[in-house]
Amino acid sequence: MPHYAAARRISRRAGLATVLVALAASAVGVCAAPALADGPGVGAGSVVSVGDSYISGEAGRWAGNSNQSSSKIDALGSTAYYDNASNTAEQINRCHRSKAAEVYIGGGLNTVNLACSGAQTSTFTDSSGNFKPGLDFYNGSAGQGQALMLQNYAATHNVKMVDISIGGNNFNFASIIQSCLTDWLTSPSWWKNYCNDDSSVTANFTSSNVAAQTTNIKNAILNIKQAMTNAGYATTQYSIVVQDYESPIPTSSGFRYGESGYTRQDTGGCGFWNNDANWANNTALPTINNAVKNGAAQTGLTNVKILELQSTFNGRRLCENTVGLLEEKGISTWQSAGAVDNTEWVNQIRTVSTIGSDYYIQESLHPNYWGELALRNCVRQAYNGGTPRGGTCTRTGNGLTGNGEPAMSLQ
Repeated sequence: MPHYAAARRISRRAGLATVLVALAASAVGVCAAPALADGPGVGAGSVVSVGDSYISGEAGRWAGNSNQSSSKIDALGSTAYYDNASNTAEQINRCHRSKAAEVYIGGGLNTVNLACSGAQTSTFTDSSGNFKPGLDFYNGSAGQGQALMLQNYAATHNVKMVDISIGGNNFNFASIIQSCLTDWLTSPSWWKNYCNDDSSVTANFTSSNVAAQTTNIKNAILNIKQAMTNAGYATTQYSIVVQDYESPIPTSSGFRYGESGYTRQDTGGCGFWNNDANWANNTALPTINNAVKNGAAQTGLTNVKILELQSTFNGRRLCENTVGLLEEKGISTWQSAGAVDNTEWVNQIRTVSTIGSDYYIQESLHPNYWGELALRNCVRQAYNGGTPRGGTCTRTGNGLTGNGEPAMSLQ
C-alpha cells in the first residue's frame, strides 16, 4: 500500500497482491419515460438503489487519496457505513452502504439503499462468511435477497424509480484486478507479465460466459420487475434505471507515473502495466458494460432506462495525469479549496499491508466521496422530477453545485 515504507516493498512484490475489488456493472435502457402515476404505496415519491458496490457507496468515506494521514481525506468518519436506525452498525456486515451513496438525492424524496458491496445477481455467502444478497427473492436465516427487500419496501412506499448496478461481480472482476496487480508486482519492466492473457482472466470473457452472465443480468432485472409487480405496481408507475460501469483508471498515455520501479503502486496505488490498463479500458470494461446493456434490452421491459457512466470519471481517475494525491497538489485536506477538481475520484488499490488501518481492501478501485457525489448528481438528473430518463453523464466544469456536488450533465 502506498503508505508503507520501502522495507515492505519486497514482501509486497512477493505476494501482497490480495485485493478485493468489486466493480459494479449495470444495464442499458430503452424508451422515453411517460409521467408516472402513483403506485400502491403511500407518501412522497421514493427512489431505491439495488445492486453491488458501485452503487452501495463502497469507498464513500474517503475524499481523494493521500499517503499521509488518513484524516486528511476522511470525509465521513468511522460511521460512514453504518446504516441501521441507531447509526451504530451495518444492517448487513460489509455491505458498505455509505452515507455518500448516490441514491440520496434529496428533494423531499424518500430514498433507501438496499445494495451490497460484493453482490452478484444471485444471493451467496462469501469466503469470509459475509452474506451477499443478490437481486433475487432469497429468504433465509442470513437475510433476504434484494428483490424481496424491494418488494416489501415498495408495498408501503410510493416508489418511482429503482436504480440498479449489477453484473460486474458475476465476471469476477475482483479476482481480475488481483491478477493484474500480482502480475505487475511480480514481473520486471524488462519482462512484463500481463494479466490479460492469464487463463484465470480470459475464462471470464469467453463467448459462452459472456452469454451466460448476460442472461443472469437479464433475469436479475426481471426479478426487480417481479418484485414491483408483487407489490402491486404496473410498469407505468415506476422506472428502472440501469447503470453501467465507470472507467476507474486511464489508458497508458494518461498515467502520471511510469511503469518502471514501484511508484505506480507504492505511491499511486494503481499497479497496472500499460498494456493491461489499455485492455481493461478497451476490452474488459466494454465487454462487461455491453453484457449489462444487452441483459437490460433482453428483458423487453418498456420502463427500463440506461444511465451511461463509462466516461463519467474521465479526467478524475486513479493515477490520471490531470489530478493527483493531496500532497502532490499542495492541498491540505479534502475540505481545502480546489480539492474536488485536483484530486482523484477513485480510491487507491490497497493490499494486505492496509490491515490495521482505517482502510478496507474492498474499498479499492471504487468511486470515493467525490465520485459518489458526482454520481448522485447524475442520478438526480435521471430522476428528472419524477419522469425518469436515461442518458450519458459527464463532467461539465470545476467547483461544486449548490448541492455540494461536482458539476455534471446528463445528455
